[in-house]
Amino acid sequence: MREVRTLERDLKTFVLPEIGRLHETGDAWEPYRLLDPEGRRVEPVAVYFKDLLTADSPATTLYSYGNDLLRWWRFLWAHGIEWDRAVREDARDFTLWMQLADKPVRTHWRHRGKDPADIPQRKPPTGRPAPGTPNPVTGKPTIGKKYAPATRAHCETVLRTFYDFHLDLNSGQLLVNPFPLDRNRRKGRPHAHHNPADEFKRERTGRYRPTVPERIPRRIPDDKYTEVFAGLRSNRDRALLAFWVSSAARSVELLTATERDALPGQQLIGVIRKGTRDYQQLPASPDAFVWLRLYQEEAWRKGVPHGRNQPLWWTLRRPWRPLNYDAARAMFTRAVELLGANWTLHDLRHTATYRMTEDPEMSLVYVQHILGHKDQSTLQKYLRPSRDEVISAGLAHHARQEAKKLAPPPAPAAPAYNEASLNTLFGGLVA
Repeated sequence: MREVRTLERDLKTFVLPEIGRLHETGDAWEPYRLLDPEGRRVEPVAVYFKDLLTADSPATTLYSYGNDLLRWWRFLWAHGIEWDRAVREDARDFTLWMQLADKPVRTHWRHRGKDPADIPQRKPPTGRPAPGTPNPVTGKPTIGKKYAPATRAHCETVLRTFYDFHLDLNSGQLLVNPFPLDRNRRKGRPHAHHNPADEFKRERTGRYRPTVPERIPRRIPDDKYTEVFAGLRSNRDRALLAFWVSSAARSVELLTATERDALPGQQLIGVIRKGTRDYQQLPASPDAFVWLRLYQEEAWRKGVPHGRNQPLWWTLRRPWRPLNYDAARAMFTRAVELLGANWTLHDLRHTATYRMTEDPEMSLVYVQHILGHKDQSTLQKYLRPSRDEVISAGLAHHARQEAKKLAPPPAPAAPAYNEASLNTLFGGLVA
């Protein structure tokens, strides 16, 4: 019992050190590189990344996986554990720490290397909801202090597949996968009670994988979208929002478009799909092309590079640089914060999907093709009523019930005698 209590106390007070980093190289052969505290490349991760690239995984996948591996490596470095000597108790402690501990707060670059006591404490902003509580405007929960279940589930999957890969290679001194599968869920024959009308689902679940709640798509109401659009500062931002909310393109897909991809005469915008990386032309609203033309005329007069192969979206100030995702997200965040909301760029894609699915003359097959979804069943979550619609329907129900109480319907008239029955009974006409 003494060792268990000591371990619990260490996990409660453990702070993940900010050592090592995930370096973006800019090289297509090695887009990202995990570096140790001395700046050396972590070879097991480099071999794993090379295998992912060979499997045609995009660079964004390596970035996502690299952040999870960096978090695990920092845990190992802090406890002096070699990656190929980690056991299931280490994976259990790491998973428990991610579940119960607060996320580490990144130290500002100005204060790195200083004593924490000498760093001035920032006052929490007033008027904002507490972390993890629902936003009063959108109903979406704000970013909390704990790791979200989706983040923990993604991390468990990445680390389990990473160790499975090295077990197949017989790398180092690795003998067992620290992140095992759940044996209780592997009893019996797989798909023993499968419904032939449904698709087969994967039944390989990790022992330390949390239950991830289903995400409900959230759209921006039309009146709120109008307010957000009115708060934008430039024609470039207005064109971006008009394209996002009409074409249902992902934010990254639209930002990587070039000038030749915009076809105003055909009312089409061409994008490279995120998953398949296929080129697809998407229909967009006429207003989007009007705002695009206004933005281009202003930008070209200022000296922004011009050409068919040039990026479509640029920064608004010199030096001219192609607009990236982080800058676009910051622009949209500033716009929605004026309303006290916490919508994201991906909510614009949800909004466009909701608008198309609500059109009775728009077939779901066309919506699926525009969204680039592999299966049409993914559209079912967009057919659900929104939070505002449910609340409006509930309030209307209570209003009808209250109206019935205030103005009850008149009582039915008393039944009268039937003359035909009386004539049959008494054998004549009733006077």
